[in-house]
Amino acid sequence: MRSTGCLLSILAIAITMSIGPQAHAQQSADSQSVRDTVRYLNEIVVIELVGNQNAVIPAQTLSGKKLETLSASSVADAIRYFSGVQIKDYGGVGGIKTVDLRSMGTNHLGVFYDGIQLGNAQNGQIDLGKFSLDNIEEISLYNGQKSEIFQPARDFASAGTVYLRTRRPRFEDGTNSNLRILLRTGSFGLINPSVLFEQQISSKISASLSAEYTRATGRYKFRYKKIFSDGTLAWDTTATRRNGDIHALRLEGAVFGQTNGGRWNAKVYYYDSEKGIPGAIVNNVWKNSQRQWDRNLMIQGSAQQQLSDRWQLQVNAKYARDYMRYLNPDTTSLYIDNEFWQDEIYISAASLYDIIPNFWKASLAIDYQWNALDATLTDFANPVRHTILAAIASAIEWKGLKVQGSVVGTWVNDKSTAYGSTGNTYKQDSHENELTPAIFAGYTAIKKPCDVLSLRAFAKSSFRMPTFNDLYYTDIGNSALDPEHVNQYNFGLQYTHTNGGKWLLESFRISADAYYNHVTDKIIAVPKGNSQYRWMMMNIGRVKIRGVDVTAEANLRLPGQVYIDATLNYTYQRAEDYSDPTDNADEAGTYKGQIAYVPWHSGSAVAHVAWRTWDLNYSFIYVGERYQNSSNIRANYVQPWYTHDMTVAYSFTLGNVGLKLSGEINNIFDQQYEVVSNYPMPGRNFRLSVCVTMGSFH
Repeated sequence: MRSTGCLLSILAIAITMSIGPQAHAQQSADSQSVRDTVRYLNEIVVIELVGNQNAVIPAQTLSGKKLETLSASSVADAIRYFSGVQIKDYGGVGGIKTVDLRSMGTNHLGVFYDGIQLGNAQNGQIDLGKFSLDNIEEISLYNGQKSEIFQPARDFASAGTVYLRTRRPRFEDGTNSNLRILLRTGSFGLINPSVLFEQQISSKISASLSAEYTRATGRYKFRYKKIFSDGTLAWDTTATRRNGDIHALRLEGAVFGQTNGGRWNAKVYYYDSEKGIPGAIVNNVWKNSQRQWDRNLMIQGSAQQQLSDRWQLQVNAKYARDYMRYLNPDTTSLYIDNEFWQDEIYISAASLYDIIPNFWKASLAIDYQWNALDATLTDFANPVRHTILAAIASAIEWKGLKVQGSVVGTWVNDKSTAYGSTGNTYKQDSHENELTPAIFAGYTAIKKPCDVLSLRAFAKSSFRMPTFNDLYYTDIGNSALDPEHVNQYNFGLQYTHTNGGKWLLESFRISADAYYNHVTDKIIAVPKGNSQYRWMMMNIGRVKIRGVDVTAEANLRLPGQVYIDATLNYTYQRAEDYSDPTDNADEAGTYKGQIAYVPWHSGSAVAHVAWRTWDLNYSFIYVGERYQNSSNIRANYVQPWYTHDMTVAYSFTLGNVGLKLSGEINNIFDQQYEVVSNYPMPGRNFRLSVCVTMGSFH
């Protein structure tokens, strides 16, 4: 094991164990753990976030009205408003959208759907553009990990996490069924109906069914120009983006139940889509003909039970089956028609024990995951991966001090088929063992009725295994790859002021974090031999990331039933490539260059105004200058971009039926921009929606 990892592990255990016995004698009577409290009142589930602002590492969260009124149609669109996040968006309604947190790489971000991680062993990337907001109740982003030790081992293993929480049925005013029908239409030929139905089956069991269909042509006009390296204009033209159509169906069913001292749920998720891949605009090629088909099936369940006053148990399980077909019918380049099948089985058990109630607790979690990949590629390795994770964690809380420490052990075994030069085959077996510690601390320096100041810090070691594509993709994969490691260090503070319900400023919060991340053994593609057309994956990457995230929020209450809430986010990052110290001979060198697509400055602003039954939401996103390569030369320069979006909504009722009409205008000033070079984004576009609700939805 690495020496830094061992030192962090010893430090985490030592601090947790040493503070505990000494501090217990001085703990305050009103000390309370920060946790989600669930109360059952006449079979109505009321979820309160108790002390959320005082969590060891508070999350960035979008939920409720704020999430509903945001100019966003998918999870990826919403996450853009968090600080420290970079989105790779390839444009259009069905364009792939992936998330990178603090420049560590997409594969280091864990995405959890109702508490269970979404997986993709093939390439490690989750396309968040597939996930609609229609059934999402809350999105939370955590740096490091969630400030709760009662969770599966997988939750401890990622460098950062996104939690997607779907709606749990709630029934009020004697109703036992809820219905919401939503119809959207807009630019690019968009037709997007969805329905959500909830039913109370018995006093302790309820169910929900959600369905959504998306169809769009994906055609939009854009202006495209090319400038030579000497600054002269090569061309400037207007064209229409083609082959960006999508047909997608999402079906989701869930059953929720409660027991004496516990709760459980089971869920089935199915997604089926066919879409065009418009491709990059290069070599004066304006239209591509590639197609992609996806079918994703996920069955998962979770149960949590209070076994005694001090002991809780949580069990999670999932089976996932993913199919993907990629077709490139263009025989002038290279005809490709590949199919891939992924299977995943995941089982987890976690236990939490209160050693000293309201002061010292510990947890143990053990996960098992099985992944397999099959493909129609010639000489494909057909890999199978077995992963076992075990996490031991402990947490103390004394007066204003909170400390959490954890150690995760990971054991990975890969089995694959290798092909010799003479055509013979043989089995390949590889093993990887890792120990990754983490320690988190938070301290409330000031705690007054209207003012709270808290400090926080963490150090964490994590890694990500090479994906199946990294290791086994025919003629590109490298089965000798090592895992990619990250060490994270963070220090931050948060100040919250509340005005006791008085007029004007009701509350104000500002938080700031400074961080340093060091990525080693980074997996990157390099030319194979002297050919620029054959590549191989190698462990030669090294990145140092220094950054600052700042978030400010304010809530105002004005005369005349006017309510305003506003949020500002700002991120500064220096993410520099330290892979090859010899590559600095000229200005085209990559050593200490800002890595691809990471801006030095980025930020967002959101303002929401509510007046009676009217809602107005304005949002602004800015991404500063960046480069498409670690060689920070003019030829690789990517211009800054920004967008202004606005949504207006009006709600009213007709008897027992609630109605909501809303209109959106996105990219108000019709800016022509690219998130990824050669993939033009849409200009000004519109969307209209009608929402009909019955039951407890209104």
